[in-house]
Amino acid sequence: MPDSNQIIDNPTGCPITDHTELNVPMAPVGWHFDSFDAKREMAPVHTGEAGGHQYYLVTRMADIRKTYQTAEVFSNSAVSVGEPNPAYKWIPEMLDGHIHTAWRQLLTPLWSPAAVEKLKPKLRQRFNEVIDRVIARGECDIVADVALLFPNVIFMELMGLPIDDADQFQKWEVDILHGDSRSGDNQAVRMGAMGEVVGYFDKLITQRQAEPKDDMLSYVLAQRIDGEPIPREDVLAFCLLMFMAGLDTVAAQLTYNFHHLATHPEDRARLLAEPQLWPSAIEEFLRFYAFVTPSRKAMQDTEIAGCPVKAGHMVHLPLVSANRDPREFADADKVVIDREVNRHLAFGAGPHRCLGSHLAREELFAAMTLWHERIPNYRVAPGVQVMEHGGQIGIESLPIVWDV
Repeated sequence: MPDSNQIIDNPTGCPITDHTELNVPMAPVGWHFDSFDAKREMAPVHTGEAGGHQYYLVTRMADIRKTYQTAEVFSNSAVSVGEPNPAYKWIPEMLDGHIHTAWRQLLTPLWSPAAVEKLKPKLRQRFNEVIDRVIARGECDIVADVALLFPNVIFMELMGLPIDDADQFQKWEVDILHGDSRSGDNQAVRMGAMGEVVGYFDKLITQRQAEPKDDMLSYVLAQRIDGEPIPREDVLAFCLLMFMAGLDTVAAQLTYNFHHLATHPEDRARLLAEPQLWPSAIEEFLRFYAFVTPSRKAMQDTEIAGCPVKAGHMVHLPLVSANRDPREFADADKVVIDREVNRHLAFGAGPHRCLGSHLAREELFAAMTLWHERIPNYRVAPGVQVMEHGGQIGIESLPIVWDV
């Protein structure tokens, strides 16, 4: 629970959350999801404190969806409950209104269904190369050897970066996104890695300005918003978001997919026998293991499910809590790989719905189908307790083994 000296303004009597989903750095796999499930069934809204700031946790699908869709009230200018007034701006995630619309319009062609269709052969080639690196070993860590590597390489391709730099990018990603933030030493590593990433992209922007190529960065540098060139600092903010979100989100989802199938051999056997079920299975994994936990900032006094929310306060909107709401889904607490109606919120909702959803789905489909064509039977390595971190939830390490 919050410190007894922390005053929580709670006139409605809604439960005070201990916000453990945010500050528990490591727990057995599934713990964070279970915590959200329990709170959803307790109340539609909770209140708590993070970083000295009061926030509201929204737990049910109808309220979460409505909050995402009411962008004029709930702003993307802040996206972490502990930082209602951040000193940084990730583009286009942390933009609102006209400028956000303009950025989405210029980026949409990069991730349209037609653009992703052209990428399919490259996705398959790159994932087969990932499998080639591990198949003869009979073991690997899905996180380090597969899930982080695959979207990393695809990101390098899209940005026109040398694939030889992929290992360095993966190291930066791990240092920035997957360290223990409580450790002072690790915080120094995190900040150092962030500085190196900024420096890398700053040099790359200069190179592309002098010599454009057929890649995403050159495309963005050639665009204008309201008739003006995009400021350099905004292009750099875009690169940083692509680095952090583009590399980590598909990796986290892939890891949960593999963990589920390694621990539910009956679902794996059915997919091997009925491969036409892969699209619905992938959607179901997206629903059930929705690890992204976004937040929004209230720009005016409002209410959610009868709970008053003051202007300036943050609201926490965990996608998994919506996606497992039994008010919206039959057998919401079960993975149903042939689920026919699946209106999940894994990619968000409203004007900030994920731009890269088409590419993410194709990456997931290529990875899951190709892996199971070549390594159909596998299991979690004996004696391993699989752990996950909080915040943007994800599995820390997933060692698996198979017969060779």
